[in-house]
Amino acid sequence: MDATDHTIVRLLVEDGRRTVADIAAQVNMSASPVKRRIERLERAGMITGYTAVVDHDRLGAGFEAFVELRFAGDTEVEQITAAAAGVPEVLEIFTIAGDPDALVRVRADGVHHLRSIINELRKHGAVRSTKTLMVLGSWRRGGATMP
Repeated sequence: MDATDHTIVRLLVEDGRRTVADIAAQVNMSASPVKRRIERLERAGMITGYTAVVDHDRLGAGFEAFVELRFAGDTEVEQITAAAAGVPEVLEIFTIAGDPDALVRVRADGVHHLRSIINELRKHGAVRSTKTLMVLGSWRRGGATMP
């Protein structure tokens, strides 16, 4: 990847719906070579997809939390991931070194729904304890989001 590729990727991260013509103008190239560069970046797996940013409050699931999971000492990393991957409200699973063993990001439509998600996570036999951290606000590089 050269500097132009990095700029193209940055521009697409900022706005995945940005037109090839707009990107071309930003990098001082014509559209055709920029389109070829984007296609090459996609084929190489450097760009893996495009996504929409949504307002979860308006969709009825504006309640976000992180759940710390602690497992039995002999639990393998794959089992840790499997414990949470089957719960539909789980958005991300981070297996980490130290205490806790995993950090799970979930989205719910309220406290009662969050309680049922936590109960579902606790059903896995190797889960020894949980701790829930409710998100009050968040910031993401490229734009701010506030629940």
